[in-house]
Amino acid sequence: MADQIPLYPVRSAAAAAHRKRAAYYSAAGPGSGAEWPSRYQLEDESAHLDEMPLMMSEEGFENDESDYHTLPRARTARRRSGLERFVCGGWKLLCTSCCDWLVNICQRKRELKARTVWLGCPEKCEEKHPRNSIKNQKYNIFTFIPGVLYEQFKFFLNLYFLVVSCSQFVPALKIGYLYTYWAPLGFVLAVTIMREAIDEFRRFQRDKEVNSQLYSKLTVRGKVQVKSSDIQVGDLIIVEKNQRIPSDMVFLRTSEKAGSCFIRTDQLDGETDWKLKVAVSCTQRLPALGDLFSISAYVYAQKPQLDIHSFEGTFTREDSDPPIHESLSIENTLWANTIVASGTVIGVVIYTGKETRSVMNTSNPKNKVGLLDLELNQLTKALFVALVALSVVMVTLQGFVGPWYRSLFRFLLLFSYIIPISLRVNLDMGKAAYGWMIMKDESIPGTVVRTSTIPEELGRLVYLLTDKTGTLTQNEMVFKRLHLGTVSYGADTMDEIQGHLRNPCPQMQSQAGGNNASSTPPRKAQSSAPKVRKSVSSRVHEAVKAIALCHNVSPVYESRAGVGGEAEYAEADQDFSDGNRTYQAASPDEVALVQWTESVGLTLVSRDLGSMQLRTPSGQIQTYCILQMFPFTSESKRMGVIVRDESTAEITFYMKGADVAMSSIVQYNDWLEEECGNMAREGLRTLVVAKRALTEEQYQDFESRYSQAKLSIHDRALKVAAVVESLERQMELLCLTGVEDRLQADVRPTLELLRNAGIKIWMLTGDKLETATCIAKSSHLVSRTQDIHIFRPVTNRGEAHLELNAFRRKHDCALVISGDSLEVCLKYYEHELAELACQCPAVVCCRCSPTQKARIAKLLQHHTGKRTCAVGDGGNDVSMIQAADCGIGIEGKEGRQASLAADFSVTQFRHIGRLLMVHGRSSYKRSAALGQFVMHRGLIISTMQAVFSSVFYFASVPLYQGFLMVGYATIYTMFPVFSLVLDQDVKPETAMLYPELYKDLTKGRSLSFKTFLVWVLISIYQGGILMYGALLLFESEFVHVLAISFTALILTELLMVALTIRTWHWLMAVAEVLSLGCYVASLAFLNEYFDVAFITTVTFVWKVSAITMVSCLPLYVLKYLKRKLSPPSYTKLTS
Repeated sequence: MADQIPLYPVRSAAAAAHRKRAAYYSAAGPGSGAEWPSRYQLEDESAHLDEMPLMMSEEGFENDESDYHTLPRARTARRRSGLERFVCGGWKLLCTSCCDWLVNICQRKRELKARTVWLGCPEKCEEKHPRNSIKNQKYNIFTFIPGVLYEQFKFFLNLYFLVVSCSQFVPALKIGYLYTYWAPLGFVLAVTIMREAIDEFRRFQRDKEVNSQLYSKLTVRGKVQVKSSDIQVGDLIIVEKNQRIPSDMVFLRTSEKAGSCFIRTDQLDGETDWKLKVAVSCTQRLPALGDLFSISAYVYAQKPQLDIHSFEGTFTREDSDPPIHESLSIENTLWANTIVASGTVIGVVIYTGKETRSVMNTSNPKNKVGLLDLELNQLTKALFVALVALSVVMVTLQGFVGPWYRSLFRFLLLFSYIIPISLRVNLDMGKAAYGWMIMKDESIPGTVVRTSTIPEELGRLVYLLTDKTGTLTQNEMVFKRLHLGTVSYGADTMDEIQGHLRNPCPQMQSQAGGNNASSTPPRKAQSSAPKVRKSVSSRVHEAVKAIALCHNVSPVYESRAGVGGEAEYAEADQDFSDGNRTYQAASPDEVALVQWTESVGLTLVSRDLGSMQLRTPSGQIQTYCILQMFPFTSESKRMGVIVRDESTAEITFYMKGADVAMSSIVQYNDWLEEECGNMAREGLRTLVVAKRALTEEQYQDFESRYSQAKLSIHDRALKVAAVVESLERQMELLCLTGVEDRLQADVRPTLELLRNAGIKIWMLTGDKLETATCIAKSSHLVSRTQDIHIFRPVTNRGEAHLELNAFRRKHDCALVISGDSLEVCLKYYEHELAELACQCPAVVCCRCSPTQKARIAKLLQHHTGKRTCAVGDGGNDVSMIQAADCGIGIEGKEGRQASLAADFSVTQFRHIGRLLMVHGRSSYKRSAALGQFVMHRGLIISTMQAVFSSVFYFASVPLYQGFLMVGYATIYTMFPVFSLVLDQDVKPETAMLYPELYKDLTKGRSLSFKTFLVWVLISIYQGGILMYGALLLFESEFVHVLAISFTALILTELLMVALTIRTWHWLMAVAEVLSLGCYVASLAFLNEYFDVAFITTVTFVWKVSAITMVSCLPLYVLKYLKRKLSPPSYTKLTS
């Protein structure tokens, strides 16, 4: 029914919309309507859907259909007049042009261009290319101080203190000593500058170390040593085994006989598997190294770009007759920062420095700011408003006498301690302490804190976005199922396959049969198929052989002393020791398939660029010549190989790939789709394997067209794909394979723990819908009893509208949606989709691209305002990890790229439970208590100042001066206050046992305007009691007021810390005693502030004790009553 609705997409697809409109109006028939498109500017018809309620019934759609035909008529009236359009359009065009011109002037970058690089002749380069030096430093010697100061003073808190401190240079505004303002600010800046300087120096050392690495450069006079930073475009560089490749190069020669080498790319793309690279055949064939200078050759390379998985270029040798042209692709390149894993390689440099793939792909991730920091910043602004208000009240009560504005500014300075400068210092030191505790926790070994500024975020998470492969699963593939259409083999029947393979007779018959079938036309072959139906044994032989040949796996033998890498390329009759062999491939699925063929008897023993050797169960070696390789890409979702059997000279094209890609390529069958669904429901990853026999003429025709397509400079990828597709027709379906990806340890209990903690888990994966749904069930992300709503594929607005309506009627069910449908819904109904999906207990998004994963993270942040966490293990998860409020990377089979880009790195998924429940929870609660206590410390002294000024006729005179103020914020109270970072309300075991405790934190009650107001009232009460008490109890001299009030203030602060602590740690007691000791010891040196004779009297002691008792005892009583009458949830568990 939805197909009948003439809905149109929004303006983004302009061309498609134009075609559809043309069809629409031609369908409308002749008459006035037909001319409208040329005469009127039509608004988007699909915008009409915005006027419909989302819950409109299907009948509503049908009844409303007529509106779409009247819509253009109704809207022509809204057209702008010609003059208005000219004025508005002209003004807009002028503004846009000016802005673009200014942007181009300000941000003029060198245009990247394609280049011709002559071998060994850097001087022939027409353009100047960047230096090959790596620079990770943020600043240079001139920008360091200004840069660091800017980063500090862009925060309101620090800028405020700078203004206050600078005001002390004005004599009329001076209050007390300069150092009371500049010492704390100087300390904060010194710590920051020192930290930045150390980080910057380390970056400089790392850069210098990399840039100073020596490489052998080939010149006409032989080899010379050059630094990495001195390498230029056009240089011929020799790179040894296990050495880093210094710049982007085209691979010319190798010491390996096969003309290929392996490289490790884990630092570039995060993948741990080795990649096979191929030398340019023209230069590999040259007799000696020096001959590279005796030929006249150049490389044409495309302009530098981001994509590390593609390259287009050509190699041309001019001095031969005729000139030799060779196409270059990704397999002929050696990208910078990869490591040579076998042999010695020689390459010509094509890109250096900023133009290398690795540098172009290095993005500066956004600086993440925690929610707690933002909340404290809001409270700081509230305190500033209170500060201004208090100062205005004081000046008003003073009666605006004299130069009142000077008095106003002096009051602002007197009360400036309301906003404590030590807040940032304490919180930063606290964050560092939490990071240290996380890394030292023996229950989660190997955890690394890479972003030390946001540990509290771990305690506020509401949404957890997780990858599937390698995160919830181990990325350890195990071959589980082989299906041949009529017969299926599982783990318990693999010995039957071994039995078939040990019998060589059917194989020869099947090969002969296969040849005859393939040489006849397809129609005839199909009609005769029932008569010459192949035996099960021959079909098993063909399927296993196809799996053993169609892959990019290479067997690698550990080289023994003095042998080098020659064991790999030995003669066919050599005895290959099985224990010494490992397999290398770009995908663990591939390795699992080849390991399985080895287990059933058909072993891949050797492989180079041109051939593969298999060992049969009888020990016979079969050699196959590799004619063409078509690697797997995410677009094609399949890979293929054309091989020639050396013994029979038969040419066969084998192909394997995802069922969506292969179903249209293979011959008609009635079982593939159903069996793919069955395997996916078991949680298996499926691959369809097919073949096509080729005659020599067919292959030669294909090869000439393929070579021509590979040499084209424009649209090479499209032309090559078109030629390959000409082969992919009516292929014979051989088998369907199923590989299992095992779940990580303790995934189920961890997901249950997180769900009980109130965290909603979304699984975002690139895998297919059935596999994703199955893993969601097996990992208990979705419980067995829970309903699952599978969002039907939608392609336009009308379908999305109907499907969202259908979904809205479901209650408490998990949502499974594909990336394509998600894209359509986000385009038209972003808000509605977010609203509905957020109500689901679990969401699974399959077939998601990396950019879609990041977009979902941003969508949740934008629509819910809640904190999101992304968990992943591969390079495809990096964008999601960086987009989320908090990113956790898992060091897995796919390499370390995700763990290096993340804020926190763990070794196993199950560690996330403890990281959040224990460390996240305690970090947030501790920081909230610490932040509010530091504010209380500033508020209490500001209250005392206000009382003091009120009593003495609103004089803007400081109560405490000089060292008293500095000491109060540092040595007298710093250690006990900072010891709050060791406080904990419940034991880690209890936090893990009752994850429901975590749920309370997401409401943010530990730090809110309510709790802040409570602390403000406490500060006003205590400050008032301390000051009025001292004024009431002093007898003769004013200096006694200072001594009594200040000592009572220090004691009150120490007692308040003790009141706030929930679980005592021995270091807390040490901090309390140490601070009190420091104060008592310093009294002997504070002659200018205190009367030492008075301090030693009993009168002083009882007065201080009385005031302290009055200021603290009521709070202790209130706290006790609150605990008894309304205990917090955690006390119920611990009692």
